[in-house]
Amino acid sequence: MENWTVTFSPQTLIALASLLTAIGAILKYYNKAYDFSKHQSEQDEAIAEVAKKHEEDIREVREEQSLVIYGILSCLKGLQEQGCDGAVADAIDKFEKFLNQAAHGQR
Repeated sequence: MENWTVTFSPQTLIALASLLTAIGAILKYYNKAYDFSKHQSEQDEAIAEVAKKHEEDIREVREEQSLVIYGILSCLKGLQEQGCDGAVADAIDKFEKFLNQAAHGQR
């Protein structure tokens, strides 16, 4: 077998240190880019969850508003049956017009 002798000159050590530094810098920036990409994905998921929750909240509010409108309309009709006219009749007409437009998607 042959004997191998390895000698390190100062230039070899400087070149090796430069190579290791360059590899470390590349890995550092790769890691930063990966973390940024991961953070963006997490933010996109969080935004999607907020949007879904918002849509659910809007649906619930609309259901509640519908119940309130029907309740007010029935109260107005009760007043009208008891003989109240004028503003009661106008309000009933406006509520019925609003409900009709909402039912046909005009609102």
